[in-house]
Amino acid sequence: MTRLFLAVFALLIATASANAETYPARPIRVLTSSSAGGLSDMFMRALGEEFQKATGQPIIIENRPGGAGNIASRACMEAAPDGYTICIVNTDNAAYNQHLFKNLPYDPDRLAPIVNLFHLIQVLVVNSDLKVKTVDELVALSKAKPGTMNYLTASIPLVVFMESLKRDKGADWVRVPFKGGGEATNAIISGVTPIGLLGLGNVLSQIEGGKMTPLVLTNNVRTPQLPNTPIFTDIGYTGAPSETWYGLFAPAGTPREIIDKLNREVVKIASQPDFQKRHIIDRSLVPAIGSPEDFAEEIRKVRAVAGQVVKDAGMQPQ
Repeated sequence: MTRLFLAVFALLIATASANAETYPARPIRVLTSSSAGGLSDMFMRALGEEFQKATGQPIIIENRPGGAGNIASRACMEAAPDGYTICIVNTDNAAYNQHLFKNLPYDPDRLAPIVNLFHLIQVLVVNSDLKVKTVDELVALSKAKPGTMNYLTASIPLVVFMESLKRDKGADWVRVPFKGGGEATNAIISGVTPIGLLGLGNVLSQIEGGKMTPLVLTNNVRTPQLPNTPIFTDIGYTGAPSETWYGLFAPAGTPREIIDKLNREVVKIASQPDFQKRHIIDRSLVPAIGSPEDFAEEIRKVRAVAGQVVKDAGMQPQ
């Protein structure tokens, strides 16, 4: 029996190695938690073009927005661990949602890190029709129009910021559900949800076009794209960090050889100066390319503080 087990085990290892050598042999499906036109959707389409040139196989984007990213994360976790279904999800899905949902429909530990892609430069913006230029002016306006203002954001640490302002300065606003960058941008422009905390890449063109007004950069990183916009510390905020990143994951059990191969291909593409400038830096993102081990360590650091951040926000599991 022992010999039979060892023989079967050796056969499985040999088969996995052979599959890794020929991988990818067909298109790769990438699940994204954003809607069409959202940041992760656009990035993966750009990455997919270069990936196909390098490997001969296309990347097929499948948008699974909604559910705070839980829909895409669950579908990714439940997919076959063969390297042909992977996903791009963010910090919330990897670290925060386990503290926000009583019955999380997926296990974050069953998403295997492939590579961290980028960090967001995030900005608090308002519909320009509000005629406010600073956070204090926004707070004052919300007090003058109680019960009429709401905001959206995809980042739990940024919810902490907004709820801290609400508590400390007596602001009057309510958070509304977030589905994806494209839909969020439209909601702010239309005035349906006049306040948003989003990745700068989602809203820069609207800021430049005068449709949105930036009030503060929320991750304490200055950018030449908005040289006159203050950062958190400029306005005296010393609360929870607002770090948000997007990374690639595979279902747990995906052979390490395939994860390593995906990592190498993505790192090679995303490290090219032209690609990095056009699709990361020019989109107001910060490169975060590294090894699967680097990404796993980043996740461990965020998880170490996520529970306390959620508690400080006064948020209860739903």
